Parts: sequence; structure tokens; C-alpha cells
Amino acid sequence: MRIRTALALILSLALGPVGAARADDAVPATVRIATEGAYAPYNFTKPDGTLDGYEIELGREICARAKLKCEFVAQDWDGVVPGLNAKKFDAIMSGMTITDARLKVVDFTKPYSGDSSGFAVDRNGPLAKLPLGGQKFSLADEAEAQKALDAIKPLLKGKTVGVQVSTIHAAFMDKYLKGTIEVREYKTTEQHDLDLAAGRLDAIFANDAPLRATAEKPEFADTVVLAGPRFRGGILGRGVAMGLRKGETKLKARLDEGIDAVIADGTLKKLSLKWFKADLTPQG
Repeated sequence: MRIRTALALILSLALGPVGAARADDAVPATVRIATEGAYAPYNFTKPDGTLDGYEIELGREICARAKLKCEFVAQDWDGVVPGLNAKKFDAIMSGMTITDARLKVVDFTKPYSGDSSGFAVDRNGPLAKLPLGGQKFSLADEAEAQKALDAIKPLLKGKTVGVQVSTIHAAFMDKYLKGTIEVREYKTTEQHDLDLAAGRLDAIFANDAPLRATAEKPEFADTVVLAGPRFRGGILGRGVAMGLRKGETKLKARLDEGIDAVIADGTLKKLSLKWFKADLTPQG
């Protein structure tokens, strides 16, 4: 899952005040939802230019239950927060994770998905044998998480790891593995997937659901595999949610109702199983 770093926060703040509620907190007649369109299977752009993916289907279901008219628009990842606060659209649904840093700039709905993050590597390379494979560690328990990191650092030393630019995954690398690895940042996850398969990277670090989807694609099946421990919480956030401008309380309430409904009737579980082969229903 992804989050803007300090630069994007500064850019969004520069576009105007975001802390106060609007004088007119009306719900738009048509709610415009921005998505990257390049973060499969959360969201992606089909050859005909239309948007598709888990979030597109789920967003439509959420809006139907909230009795909202919604439309999706494509927006590059590095422009979603500035665009939201410039009122180019009304919400963001693009694999965004709730973090303390982002909450200073935007509001969030309730989370609609939760997942861990970790490494994908060359199936035939030395990192395929990273220890603690598949074991999950919460960054809220720093001591246990650090033990897991210490166990894999010797194998990671000097390796090149790809991450998407300005994301929680880039922040994780900076906080926990700075000085151990060389980080290479990419505009999209699609780009670092291709570089890993081509042997230009030793590993990539991203959200597990898209990593699993990548590893299952025919063009990556012989080269990409998930390896090592998985991490969640802390700097990696508290679940994926829709981003909203500060003060949009009525829209938030309606979208929260829609999210509650798709969780309660099993639609969210059904769609996450369809797109990820895993139940991403938020826990707790």
C-alpha cells in the first residue's frame, strides 16, 4: 500500500488550507473518484483506456449502497493528493493506506482492505531463500519486527531493491534498511516488476496482494516469487481507505455507510477473493 512522503504533503498544503471544514459541506451530485490506473489488480487501465480492477468494482458497489452517483477518473499517483485538495476530484481510491502523516493533510473513510507488505525476488536467485518466509510481523511490536529484519539483513546487504516512489514502502526502506541496501525508486509498480523480471533488481518491496498477482502472471511466473517475512502496521499504516478533503463530513459519512454495507453483505470478501485470491476484509 502507498503514501505520499514529505514532498507531496508540502505540495498539497501549498494548494491551500485543508484543515477547516467547507462552509458548504454538501455531497456532490456526482462524486469524482481518482485512481492511478497502474496498480494492478487494485486498479489498472485496459487497452481500450477504461479503468478496471478491484477498487473500480468495489467503489461502484460502495457508491450504490451509499446511494451516490460516482465516476472514476485516472490520475498519476504523484498528483492524487494535490489534485484532491485543488478540488479536481472528490475522493481518492488508489491503494492508499491510512498513516499519521497523511491524516495531517487529508481525511479517510473507514478502511476497506488490509494486507501486509514484503519482498518479491528472483525465483532462481539467492534471495529466494530469505528466512522467515511468510511469517507476519507487526511493526507495532518493534522488538519482534527488528529481530526479523536482523535475520534477513545479512542476505540483503549490498542488494538493490525497487519501490514505488513516495510510498510507505519507500519510507520503510529508509527507516529500517538504510545503509544495508541500495534503493531504486520507480514511478509505477509496473516498472519495478519488469526490472525485477529482467534481472535489473535483486528484489522489490510492496504490498503483498499486488505482489501475489504479479507472481501469478504468465510472464512473471518463472522469475518472481514472494520471499522472506511480511510486515504490517507502524509506518506501513492502518489499512487501505478512500482519501477525502478535510471537512467533507457528509460525504465521509455516506461512503462509510457504503463500506459497512459491502463488508456486511460479503461483497468486499467476494471481490477481494476474485481479484487477489485472498480475503482482504479489514480486521477489527
